[in-house]
Amino acid sequence: MKPRSMEEKISYRLFWMGFVGLICTTVLCLFVFHRAFREQAWAALENEASLVAAGCEQINDPAQLSAYVNGDLRITLIASDGSVLFESATSQQMENHLGRPEIQQAKQKGVGRDRRDSQTLGYETYYYAMLLPDGDILRVAQDSETIWSIYDAALPAIVLSCIVMMGAAAMMAGLLTRSLVQPILKMTDDLEHIQENVPYKELIPFAESIHSDRLLRENNEKMRQEFTANVSHELKTPLTSISGYAELIETGIAKSADVPEFGRKIHVEASRMIQLVNDILQLSHLDNVSETNDTPQMETVDLLDVAKECVERQKVNAQKSFISLTYLGESAPVLGSRSLLDELCQNLCDNAIRYNRPGGKVQLITACTRDGHCTLTVKDNGIGIPKEAQSSVFERFYRVDKSRSKATGGTGLGLAIVKHIARIHNARIRLESEINVGTTITVVFETAH
Repeated sequence: MKPRSMEEKISYRLFWMGFVGLICTTVLCLFVFHRAFREQAWAALENEASLVAAGCEQINDPAQLSAYVNGDLRITLIASDGSVLFESATSQQMENHLGRPEIQQAKQKGVGRDRRDSQTLGYETYYYAMLLPDGDILRVAQDSETIWSIYDAALPAIVLSCIVMMGAAAMMAGLLTRSLVQPILKMTDDLEHIQENVPYKELIPFAESIHSDRLLRENNEKMRQEFTANVSHELKTPLTSISGYAELIETGIAKSADVPEFGRKIHVEASRMIQLVNDILQLSHLDNVSETNDTPQMETVDLLDVAKECVERQKVNAQKSFISLTYLGESAPVLGSRSLLDELCQNLCDNAIRYNRPGGKVQLITACTRDGHCTLTVKDNGIGIPKEAQSSVFERFYRVDKSRSKATGGTGLGLAIVKHIARIHNARIRLESEINVGTTITVVFETAH
């Protein structure tokens, strides 16, 4: 089904709102008019009855009441026993009127009134009766068109008025809708500054959302381009070295004594490439996990066990760099993925060793705080991180000391992987560092319950 435009939808609803409003107004006006008409009819009859009653006091013969008959006004004089003494509408003998509602009300309350359909189709008769001082009852009556007859007579005018008003309503709805929608459509003319061209305050969150989404997409695209460029550069360097050494060996330029050294360098560069590809694949996997919210299987993991195994694995690496590697702390159970937490700890520990000096120290510390959090801290006394670089060290391929990273085999992706793993576990990272003093990185987890 093809969706309707907002302009059509608003116009359609405004039109029907106008139509319903017109119908309701018409019905209300007719109702008010009808009530006013009836009240006016009763008031007129009351005045006529008062005038005729005043005349009754000055006459001796009921027949003299015919002088007060005016137009379609009917006058009836009824004795206290219900017999008709005078009737202006006919000269024939009439039946007893004591059972008439208006007569009974007049005898009880002094005045009475009633409304009855007349024999003439489309008319109704209003009766007003009042008790005279001598005990007789004076009744005046007048025929009038029924409300439906009035409506029938006015119906063509009402229908014509409704058609004209609905046409005007449709035109006004179209103009109003267009004036409402056009500013919204103009917002799309300049998406880069959409938040600056918001015509209605209700659209501010919508515009800000579009602007934020646009910036996010641009930033993501920029990051992808930078990532591609960095990957290409990082792969090109070891490939160039491998290709160069392999060519020297292939062409025979390399001396026999140099071949083992060249082979070692090829192996080192190839290992670097393998590590880089593994880190890129791992980072890509973590990106997919974050974007799809496909959380890995979680279990209760003790950070103290993670730190202990990490020290065992990195012991040889630390000895080669003449670094003292130890762990201490208390049991710190958290809910997480054991493999990812192992990788987080390995990357932090590897960085602490790589950016240290011979004779340096690296400590892995686990603890649980009183506020219900567990922490994993990796502390070293290495070269430290400058203040201006501390906010960027978790970005991909960012290196504080590029020459040192390449010399020690770093890929520049370790802390980016750490950041993603921490995000998957809803953990926070705290970084404290000072040049030539050392670096302390603490990952804060929720305690497993």
